[in-house]
Amino acid sequence: MAALAGVSLKTVSRVVNREGGVSSDVVSRVERAVAQLGYRPNLAASNLRRGHGKTAMVGALLQDVSNSFSASLLRSLEDAARDRDVVIVASSLDEEPERERVLVENLVRRRVDGLLLMPATARQEYLADDLRSGLPIMFVDRRPNGVDTDSVTIDNDLGARLAVNHLIAHGHRRIALLGDLTSIQTARARHDGYLSALLEAGIEPDPRLVATSLRSSEDAIDALGRLLDGREPPTAIFAARNSLAVGAIRTLHHRGLAGRIALVGFDDFPLADIVDPPLTVVRQNVGAIGAQVAARLFARIDGDTSAPRHVVIKPELIPRGSGEIRP
Repeated sequence: MAALAGVSLKTVSRVVNREGGVSSDVVSRVERAVAQLGYRPNLAASNLRRGHGKTAMVGALLQDVSNSFSASLLRSLEDAARDRDVVIVASSLDEEPERERVLVENLVRRRVDGLLLMPATARQEYLADDLRSGLPIMFVDRRPNGVDTDSVTIDNDLGARLAVNHLIAHGHRRIALLGDLTSIQTARARHDGYLSALLEAGIEPDPRLVATSLRSSEDAIDALGRLLDGREPPTAIFAARNSLAVGAIRTLHHRGLAGRIALVGFDDFPLADIVDPPLTVVRQNVGAIGAQVAARLFARIDGDTSAPRHVVIKPELIPRGSGEIRP
């Protein structure tokens, strides 16, 4: 390659590794030679030669990369990583603790430079040795438990209160909750916020209006159907996850109740603003979350050893129509 470009091996190395001090003409000649020969640099070998031991890989273990929240978060991290020539290795955990441990072990064995984790485990003491060894680990959506490391989360209790208070302000007292597994930190906080908002408004919570452990839109369809068939059905619904809101929308449309029963969802998603009626949501600012996550994780990778930070971002209620229907 050096002969084809008419330069020294050292100059080729400097261009390939994007080091400074090389003229634009020489850079162009080397890049043409690279393209002509189909050369791919061996990053691992290069890093070993430089002695910093970096692999230019970051692991991102989220709950479901097909979910709009996780997908948007992953995209924010990818955008930040692209500027640093870092590859993101992502996988879904699907709320499976053992899967989390296996994937973490695999990524650590491959010497990733950092790890982003939306944990499925209740406690994460198993990460203590990796943290002590200097591996940067960032938690997102859920706070760490059993170890202390950086995290970026949403105030889920506040988000649920915003949703339920909004429905109460529009005259509702029989407000159903469609929730995820209460073993999940975020789902538990949203459940608590729902109950607190009712009690603060002088409304006694009715356990018959609460359906939890719902993992999909199909679960939400089944659960809401049972609630609507009850003796005292709800006049409003708080769907505490975007997939559950989708199930609620389908049920209300199927039964001819869209526009008659109020609905507020937690988490925005594509097309939520054009369903009929448009869905009122508690929106998490994924852009802000992603920016905080990327900034902290890459700062740690670059050598920041300051005390762990726990950033909590406030959600926002977006009224669109479905949450403003009166009983």
